[in-house]
Amino acid sequence: MSKKEVVLTAKAPQPIGPYSQAIKLGNLVFCSGQIPLHPESGQVVGEGDVTTQAKQVLENLTAVLTAAGATLDQVVKTTIFLKSMGDFPKVNEVYASYFKGVTPARSTIEVARLPKDVLVEIEAIASL
Repeated sequence: MSKKEVVLTAKAPQPIGPYSQAIKLGNLVFCSGQIPLHPESGQVVGEGDVTTQAKQVLENLTAVLTAAGATLDQVVKTTIFLKSMGDFPKVNEVYASYFKGVTPARSTIEVARLPKDVLVEIEAIASL
């Protein structure tokens, strides 16, 4: 059986709880949900602006994947958590600008609240 390997990069926000940015297991990378925190300051980016927040989330996710030796092209599944399903079209537009070609399978869920009261969080699974 493969051994779990922790993925950690300073180019994405540091975990704010007892979890890893990502775990590599065999040829899979399981990325924890990313929220729109600036990697250096740890502050929320784009307060109240879901488009800006979605871009920061995807930049953070890209940084974690890069640290794991993967790219967005290798993502096979994402889950998007939205504070409001009314933001779905705006997040879709940003998402489509990052995922081109064969897009991953995806779920989108409206939730009551996200960490630090952000508007969007995205997690991903990639295949190396």
